[in-house]
Amino acid sequence: MAKESKKEVVELTVEQKLKTLYQLQKTLTEIDKIRTLRGELPLEVQDLEDEIAGLHTRIDKIRAEIEDIRKAVAGKKNEIEKGQASIEKYKVQLDNVRNNREYDFLNKEIEFQTLEVELCNKKIREFTEEQTTKEEEVGTSQAALEEREKDVVEKKDELEEIVAETRQQEEKLRDNVKELEMKIEPRLLQSFKRIRKNSRNGLGIVYVQRDSCGGCFNKIPPQRQLDIRSRKKVIVCEYCGRILIDPELAEVQEVKEEVPVKKTRKRAASTKKKEA
Repeated sequence: MAKESKKEVVELTVEQKLKTLYQLQKTLTEIDKIRTLRGELPLEVQDLEDEIAGLHTRIDKIRAEIEDIRKAVAGKKNEIEKGQASIEKYKVQLDNVRNNREYDFLNKEIEFQTLEVELCNKKIREFTEEQTTKEEEVGTSQAALEEREKDVVEKKDELEEIVAETRQQEEKLRDNVKELEMKIEPRLLQSFKRIRKNSRNGLGIVYVQRDSCGGCFNKIPPQRQLDIRSRKKVIVCEYCGRILIDPELAEVQEVKEEVPVKKTRKRAASTKKKEA
């Protein structure tokens, strides 16, 4: 039977897990810095593209409305032609009327058709004014569209330049992130990501600074500080929920606050007596 080579899964100690998590945090922070360098450019590009899409939709809609107006004008012109033809026909019939009843009927029809023609002419004038207004709207929207298209090209070029400068560095950092994530157990990694997502500054693990949490700066009880320094279990801040690590493990030099020594007047006076 062929022997199958199995890779042994090495279980990391709590100390190793914490150190790996902190290295992961540092790497992710570097990626965040690169994103900060890009600033609001990606969002600005997206906003401009959305605005351009909206302007295209608006222009298409107005142009469809203009086309409907043109069809309505053509319809009214057709009605005018029919009305004028009817008027001419009724005028010819007036010459051959046999009684007053027919005469009154034809006059009423001529009057009615004349009013219809006038109404159609009025509608055409209204449609023409509306068409002019909408064509002006198309012109304004078209000018805005061209301006936005220029802006988005400039923003994309600017963004591409920044991305090109940082692409290699970001890819290297992302590869490091993948390697570090492979070393961390899924549950701990998931918890770390959740904490980091809920944190404003994106820090999921912080080191203790002057007996306080490096994330929310709340004081840590002495016993909890001992637990953190012992590195036997994962400790989280009871206030902000971030994972805590001692400065030594994070390879950070903790700056201790010096307490100034105050000399009292009494001591100073006794010193002078001795000198005398």
